[in-house]
Amino acid sequence: MITVTSRSELTQSDSAPDPTAEPQDGTVLFEGRHHHSGVTFFWADTPPGSGPETHWHPYTETWAVIEGDVEISADGETLQAATGDIVTVTAGTVHRFWNTGAENLRMLCIHASPELIEHEVPQD
Repeated sequence: MITVTSRSELTQSDSAPDPTAEPQDGTVLFEGRHHHSGVTFFWADTPPGSGPETHWHPYTETWAVIEGDVEISADGETLQAATGDIVTVTAGTVHRFWNTGAENLRMLCIHASPELIEHEVPQD
């Protein structure tokens, strides 16, 4: 079987972990279990100065930076990545990213799971 899902076909429930939340940017979620796929990914389109809250996943997450500059904090370490870089965050690693560029950050955030499992980390 082969299927094609265009970005415009993704539903609100595919667009944000909380289906009642309005998306704050152009990011959409492709959750594999809804599309006969073993992976989930965010097609991230994040404005300057923003990014998700600190969280972790019970599986590996791999980011392909398509366009832009990003700062990544993971388990107390901070690093920079830019267009063309690939970043891997291992299972259980507490992390977040932040768009540090002047334009939207475009990344493919690949989750090694057919469904999104995300655990938020309370901020002090």
